[in-house]
Amino acid sequence: MNSIVNSFRREARRLWADPWDLAMVTWVPLLGVALLWWIFSAGLPRHLAVGVVDEDHSSLSRQLVRMLDATPGVQITQHYTNGAEAERGLRSIDVYAVVIIPRDFARTVKEGRAAQVTLLHNAQMGTHSGLLQRDVRTAVGTLSAGIEMAARNKRGEPARAVRVSMEPIHTQMVALFNVSSNYEQFLGAALIPALLHILAMTAGAWAVGRELRDRSVGEWLGRGPFFSTAGALIGKLALPWALLTLVGLLALVGITWGRGWHPPGSLWWVAGALALLMAVSLAAGAALAAVSRSLRTALSGAGFFAAPAFAFSGVAFPLAGMPASARAWAEAMPFTHYIRLQIEQLQMGAPLATSVSTVVALLVAALVLWLVGTAGLHRAVQRPETWGGR
Repeated sequence: MNSIVNSFRREARRLWADPWDLAMVTWVPLLGVALLWWIFSAGLPRHLAVGVVDEDHSSLSRQLVRMLDATPGVQITQHYTNGAEAERGLRSIDVYAVVIIPRDFARTVKEGRAAQVTLLHNAQMGTHSGLLQRDVRTAVGTLSAGIEMAARNKRGEPARAVRVSMEPIHTQMVALFNVSSNYEQFLGAALIPALLHILAMTAGAWAVGRELRDRSVGEWLGRGPFFSTAGALIGKLALPWALLTLVGLLALVGITWGRGWHPPGSLWWVAGALALLMAVSLAAGAALAAVSRSLRTALSGAGFFAAPAFAFSGVAFPLAGMPASARAWAEAMPFTHYIRLQIEQLQMGAPLATSVSTVVALLVAALVLWLVGTAGLHRAVQRPETWGGR
């Protein structure tokens, strides 16, 4: 217990004496979390810039343009005279898509023939492209259905029969979770713990690696027994863990209750898992520094493991679509399991029993990494000639 308390006090004095080290576990994480929240605070992308090439200049084409502009995801910002101008607008990203209404559009429709409206979109921007395709398809489909229904009504076909004949089989799509497709709730809420995961792993590597670099590890640990070294490591990581966990919990409460979102699952269960994720991250960074005995190697390793964690988590790209090797790497990352638990509780309202294995796995991982870090430090204390490396 003395080793824990003494190490904690020593780390607190060190952080207080170094404003930049203190910043990395206080206001820098807060600033990063606030920035991510601000980026996704709109929830849904709206009013994406779209250009129009209206070659018909008819009342029907103008009606279509008005319907497009009325959809929530589209804002008609440019009217081009030809395809070359539209292409330049797309290449310079003045607009994200261009709708081309062909010449004789209205006359073709009045003659009962199929008219074609072309959407040019930048599929490299997947989110923009998907939203614009959906909204343009909706607007064009609504206009088309209205024209067809009006024509059949004029021929004496009853309105109910028109609806059935136009769509004899229809699909009912029911969104079970995140019905509004709110990006703040699934993407913003996932990126915040990913950022804290990176910062925590870096903080663990820095806290231990700095002692080795400055040749102060003997002053910190002395030559005590194994359990004394284990306690000293707990004391050193306790303050960064408490500060980063506090930032994470504030973000979690702010993005849920603070935004009027009351998740169907247990927020407390997610909070506990987040605290364990911070413990795993700090212990992993400390273990890297203790085993490698190099601050540079530990920081590089922290970046290598933590930075791509979100990309492999299955939020942005489904795990089922990854090659077997990439999927195995993803399953080895603690963030993958944490974010699965967060989605289960915040979005799906899954029973707590579903997430128990994840909490146990995070706890075991934290303990194993703590023991690995302790063993590495215990051996490093016996070899002062290895201290001082970068």
